[in-house]
Amino acid sequence: MAKIEVDLPAMGEGITEATITKFLKEVGEQIEEDEAIIEIATDKVDSEIAAPESGIIEKFLFNEGDVVEVGAIVAIINTESLLVQAEPTKKKPVKTMKVNIEEQKPPTKEKNNSSNNILYTHKTPSGKFISPLVRSIANTESILLNELEQIKGSGIDNRITKNDLLTYIEKKNTGKNSEVEKPASLNKGFEIIEMDRMRKLIADYMISSKKTSAHVTSFIEVDVTNIVQWRNRIKNEFIKTYNEKITFTPIFIEATVQAIKKFPLINISVDGNHIILKKNINIGMATALPSGNLIVPVIKSADELNMLGLSKAVNDLANRARNNKLKPDEIQGGTFTITNLGTFGNITGTPIINQPEVAILAVGAIKKKPAVIETPQGDTIGIRYLMVLSMSYDHRVIDGALGGMFLKQVADNLESFNPSRSI
Repeated sequence: MAKIEVDLPAMGEGITEATITKFLKEVGEQIEEDEAIIEIATDKVDSEIAAPESGIIEKFLFNEGDVVEVGAIVAIINTESLLVQAEPTKKKPVKTMKVNIEEQKPPTKEKNNSSNNILYTHKTPSGKFISPLVRSIANTESILLNELEQIKGSGIDNRITKNDLLTYIEKKNTGKNSEVEKPASLNKGFEIIEMDRMRKLIADYMISSKKTSAHVTSFIEVDVTNIVQWRNRIKNEFIKTYNEKITFTPIFIEATVQAIKKFPLINISVDGNHIILKKNINIGMATALPSGNLIVPVIKSADELNMLGLSKAVNDLANRARNNKLKPDEIQGGTFTITNLGTFGNITGTPIINQPEVAILAVGAIKKKPAVIETPQGDTIGIRYLMVLSMSYDHRVIDGALGGMFLKQVADNLESFNPSRSI
């Protein structure tokens, strides 16, 4: 029979492994080409592995919860005949990363008499999933099922991770677990909310960035009246012609890209005592998720896209980010990031640099305000659409002069926008 080996694909620079979080199909089940069969998670994003061809799943080579290296074979698909049921196989790992999980020996008489024995189970009585790695550590440390029930998991679907269990064991051994095990309902006046996996990662990234870069933030007010009027005039035609919404984001990206071309030393990263100048301009766009977390998909080679191309990229990445459909490579390789604080009505802010970049631009809310209008005939007062740009940059490599000139160039690009521009 023709068989296809499905491996864990490369998922971007620096990603060498992923955790299998869920099998989306069963052994022996018929699947179609490009249909998702396995859900995986890295330290940056959740993703899925799709079937390269139609067929029947013959076997999985790992268990849910296993950590797998990029390139490892995770499943085998029989593609020759959809009428022949693949031989059911147990989901036994042929290769285990991080730890060696030996074949489990029959329990001793003493353990066999305990209803809390966990040697042969992958779930707690309430249905909480226990990965092979967690099960192995729990067995080694004599952690029983009733104890596992009390541990709040930080993984997907509240699954208990290795770190959750090790933290529990450490606190138990030092006698500090009594407070942790108390249900939140017993604490009067407050509620304990466990951070999810993504929030923990974000917290670590933010702290790391502040420790790495000497943050400085500059501000500038911009008159975007021409941009607002142009967008109001063409937005309906734009949707009708291209079946795409046009927001302010691609306009901000275009102005930023033009400024980077003029000041390429903004498009760098730092490696020890060396400055790495990036030839590609890859713009990250910070995107808020329904969960309240944040992710930064990246528009690669943004300098090669026109307004339509930028609009399509912005809409596509934002939509898939909110629906957890981004690929790991799509949040890698950014050289400069833009975050839109105006979406939430904020006038300005001091954003934290997205490492290993050296600058991040924050766009504030657009507000109608009275402003001085300079004309050859004299100054007048008029109602204009104004906004504040703020940029945080790494003072190790970007001084106030470069940071200020770059920010001023972005503002000039926005203010000189042609209101008669065609779509």
